[in-house]
Amino acid sequence: MKKNKIILAIETSCDETAASILEADFNHAWPKIKTLSSIIKSQSNIHKSFGGVVPEAAARAHVKYIRPIIEQAIKKSNIPLSDDRRQVVYDKIFNKIDYIAVTVGPGLQPSLIVGVEFAKALSFALKKPIIPVNHLAGHLYSPFKDKGLKIKDMFPMISLIVSGGHTILVLMKNIREYKVLGQTVDDAAGEAFDKVAKLLNLPYPGGPEVSKLADDGNPMAINFPRPMIHHKNYNFSFSGLKTAVLYHLRDLSPKPLALNAKADICSSFQQAVVDVLVAKTLRAAKEFKAKSISLSGGVAANQALRKELIVNCKSLNVKFMAPPINLCTDNAEMIGLAAGFMLNNGFKPKSYKTVKATPNLQL
Repeated sequence: MKKNKIILAIETSCDETAASILEADFNHAWPKIKTLSSIIKSQSNIHKSFGGVVPEAAARAHVKYIRPIIEQAIKKSNIPLSDDRRQVVYDKIFNKIDYIAVTVGPGLQPSLIVGVEFAKALSFALKKPIIPVNHLAGHLYSPFKDKGLKIKDMFPMISLIVSGGHTILVLMKNIREYKVLGQTVDDAAGEAFDKVAKLLNLPYPGGPEVSKLADDGNPMAINFPRPMIHHKNYNFSFSGLKTAVLYHLRDLSPKPLALNAKADICSSFQQAVVDVLVAKTLRAAKEFKAKSISLSGGVAANQALRKELIVNCKSLNVKFMAPPINLCTDNAEMIGLAAGFMLNNGFKPKSYKTVKATPNLQL
């Protein structure tokens, strides 16, 4: 494979319309991938009044924004644009793009369809092959960006992916092979954060608001349950913890709650989540003799979780890896990064005829 392949990546799995241009050099055991541009259009203002993502509204917004977002990504990548901006999608500058990577799942079907069909249209018009990317693989590979570590010092690796829709523990045997050890059996950790935020009438999006308020609270104020923390498997469950918060609020008085009371609830809830996530991750690291632990997904931005893992990784003498904050939430850069690793691992790009949105795709 020749050097310096250009990847256009598209991400529309939920409520962010995102595009990125990356340049990849595959003449190394560890691919060198440079981000030329990354553009994200959030839909938070659209869904704020509903307190959550409305799939049909998200899809309509993706339809509106996907072309201009891709154009912005191309412009900021310093690939020269045509003078006629209206023709940018069909312009010869796309000849410099070698692959079109797109998220095919998991995610909201209406949202996924917009990105996948746009990528397929580009593939047909420009005769460029498609790399269908699992959104979770994007998170899995996101901590690997710009890492100067030697491969032999990293694997086996235990990877914890924590987001609004997923909580998954993965064993990475090497750069190519990985195996899911366990995942949530009900609510994901990020989903539990969002639901607790709604119970406390915090602004949308709720997860970051819970974490922010938790900084001012006492994590030991309320002894919330730590679901499945002692189970021998690597599965998770956070629905019961959310219900425990609901029952606690039901029994409290006076109402409405004072800010310091909310802070204690947020801090105690957050500590319960962190305790479960860290305990299972460390147990897996010990069992599989991991040389490193990686953290990714939207909840990877949570500072309490990061700090707990960093401290425990030092005590175990294993390396800790996590993406920068901008790569924790949904973005196209991580999709292009995963596509680069897929190509480096021998993946054969697909024809647009064989690619489809797969909402329930598994890692």
